[in-house]
Amino acid sequence: MCYNNIIDRSSDAAALIPEEVAASIIQGVPQNSAALRLARRVTMSRSQQRMPCLSALPTAYWVNGDTGLKQTTEQAWSNKYLNAEELAVIVPIPQAVLDDSEFDIWGEVRPRLVEAFGVAIDGAVFYGTNKPASWPNDIYAGAVAASHNVSLAAFADIADALGSESGVMAKVEDDGFNVGGFVAAMSVKAKLRGLRDANGGLIFQPSLQAGTPSSLYGQPLEFPMNGVMDDSVTSVFAGDWSNVMMAVRQDITFKILDQAVIQDGAGNIVYNLAQQDMVALRAVMRVAYQIANPINRMNATEATRYPFAGLVAVGFTSDGSPL
Repeated sequence: MCYNNIIDRSSDAAALIPEEVAASIIQGVPQNSAALRLARRVTMSRSQQRMPCLSALPTAYWVNGDTGLKQTTEQAWSNKYLNAEELAVIVPIPQAVLDDSEFDIWGEVRPRLVEAFGVAIDGAVFYGTNKPASWPNDIYAGAVAASHNVSLAAFADIADALGSESGVMAKVEDDGFNVGGFVAAMSVKAKLRGLRDANGGLIFQPSLQAGTPSSLYGQPLEFPMNGVMDDSVTSVFAGDWSNVMMAVRQDITFKILDQAVIQDGAGNIVYNLAQQDMVALRAVMRVAYQIANPINRMNATEATRYPFAGLVAVGFTSDGSPL
């Protein structure tokens, strides 16, 4: 855990304190969360929201003759919970550094904090990185548990690994779900480019304008540029995104602190903002995540049913273990 990071004059902000430099800072467009873009968005008014999820299906029976007895059946639901968890960070800086800079430092920091929040959300949803304990399995762990990971080494090419009858999409479809979108590492784009189906049509259509996703087999394909997708383990996730629910209980809020103290995990004061003439930007967000995985006629067993599958890298087995 980090409690002593600071934007330092010499090592961090020196490039912003005047010399004869260009009047703009060159930077890429901050990338946000692919999970939030693809998932089904749910509105929350409290920190926890209960959602009934279908867990048992009714059965119909043929009646034996005119006077045969009609049998009974039932339908059941179980509860799934959306728990809003807090994501936060504080950026301290000496007031003198702010005063001496020709640039709006906070204006430069804010979009990068938004990007960092997106990285944290995608890392937790896709791979379980620092995932809150109240959240369900991340997509990678869920796919491994349901034996829904497919090894690229077993197929002729990536198109075959994704679209064939024993490929990634088939794993999802065999469990009664429809693939409604893909998330892939940037390295996958070059592997898909130029691949064609049996009729000579391109299976991959790259995005032609900002804000419009690429498509694969007619479904949206996201290439997160936040570095979360780990192509050394899993290069593509395919799934039914209508079963992923994400709620933003509180969008990102920023607050400038100047009279606070910042402590480490042991309670020691690291910075006293008032005494050290410092300020700090605090960013806070509350987000919830849940996967429905309702019962259906294709697969009634929850342990083997999952609305997502992954393409694991060469060198890893289908359970995610290194060869």
